[in-house]
Amino acid sequence: MYDLKGKAAIITGGGNGIGRAIGLRLADEGADVGIFDIDDTAAEKTAADIKSKGRSAHVVSGSVAKKSDVERGMATLIQRLGKIDILINNAGILRVGTLLAMSEEDWISSFQVNVDSVFLVSRAVIPHMVARKSGCVLNLASWLGKKGIANYSAYCATKFAIVGLTQAMAAELADQGIRVNAVAPGLIVDTKMREQSEALHRAHGLPLAAERINTIPLKRFGYPDDVARVAAFLVSNEASYMTGQAVNVGGGLWTN
Repeated sequence: MYDLKGKAAIITGGGNGIGRAIGLRLADEGADVGIFDIDDTAAEKTAADIKSKGRSAHVVSGSVAKKSDVERGMATLIQRLGKIDILINNAGILRVGTLLAMSEEDWISSFQVNVDSVFLVSRAVIPHMVARKSGCVLNLASWLGKKGIANYSAYCATKFAIVGLTQAMAAELADQGIRVNAVAPGLIVDTKMREQSEALHRAHGLPLAAERINTIPLKRFGYPDDVARVAAFLVSNEASYMTGQAVNVGGGLWTN
């Protein structure tokens, strides 16, 4: 256990999948959690489950791609939590298609949700950490932020950007007592994004998850809890000498 008692965390996209799993795990470790999500119903369900663990949970609805929503949402959550110790930039979308076939709308929205949101949310939250000379930021990257593959041009580009942004943020904020790391999940199932991915793969005639399991050295899929366990470690004092890292959680799918 990583003892996050007394800590306050904000998670974007915390209603579903990996974000939900991280929120529940942080609550198990003693943290209070604020959830910023466009999916009200899912966010409220996650908040209720966190409260059932005896922790405080707060929900604000909004889009991570809209500056006004982010500024309002972060200010509200920090006010309700009383402070901010941990920021999890988790919200993201996936668009599948070759560079030549992808619509400009899908390309732009991929960057707005996956990259611009990290800029907007971090700028709204980190000044509160700087004021206290303490804090942890965890960004959700992907193994596709380390290896580019066909039909994922937009997703790869955004996740490569997250890895680079994580490194730059870590260098800029280290002397303020703030650590910044990323996790790079592999093929994770039991998530809303995986359901959408499977539908997109069918539409494009691409291999489904079940057909790709043999490409994973550990010969199993990952689950949101696999990522949440690593996330809890990275934002805890057990990882106090780690910053600027993008830690793979992919069963050996990618090892650099």
